[in-house]
Amino acid sequence: MIGRADFAALTGDSPAARDEWAAVVAAWSEPHRRYHDLRHLAAVLGLVGELGAAATDPAAVALAAWYHDVVYDPRRGDNERASADRARAGLAGLVPEARLAEVERLVLLTAGHAAEPGDTNGAVLCDADLAVLAGPPEAYAAYASAVREEYGHLPDDVFTAGRTAVLESLLELPALYRLPATREWEPRARANLAAELTLLRGRAS
Repeated sequence: MIGRADFAALTGDSPAARDEWAAVVAAWSEPHRRYHDLRHLAAVLGLVGELGAAATDPAAVALAAWYHDVVYDPRRGDNERASADRARAGLAGLVPEARLAEVERLVLLTAGHAAEPGDTNGAVLCDADLAVLAGPPEAYAAYASAVREEYGHLPDDVFTAGRTAVLESLLELPALYRLPATREWEPRARANLAAELTLLRGRAS
């Protein structure tokens, strides 16, 4: 799902598109990434492919998946904005402006994963991005551990406070998953989030 041919199917196979694919893959391969890496990109792209029939513009959703964490620096707070800007710069001239604007919107949507009712493009991308939350407990634990590694520069108390806020914001969403095909993931995801939150609160007390 992360080969050049997959990218070219969305952008064409021009020299500029080939260079852009290489740059995007290089960004996702940065050594500080532990969860937000090529494996995550491949997983999201795979799910976007499976769920894409629900989208009104599957190509825009797939491109947004390629770029949704293309900029990922745990020390900054605007990764989604930076990733959206990177998508606009990298895809300029490779896709129509209307699609590029939708890619930008979708990347920004992953900051809070709050797709509005009827936003099927947003639902496909956000559901795919949050699928990890609904994994078996051991897989979820591995995900949470990898995220902690990415924030290894933070002391435990600072990380715990920030991670707690993230988990609480997710649990406050009226629904984590918006598509009929993914709604069955909801109970497991909420159980995993609640279990991690309980663990973090125990450490903080």
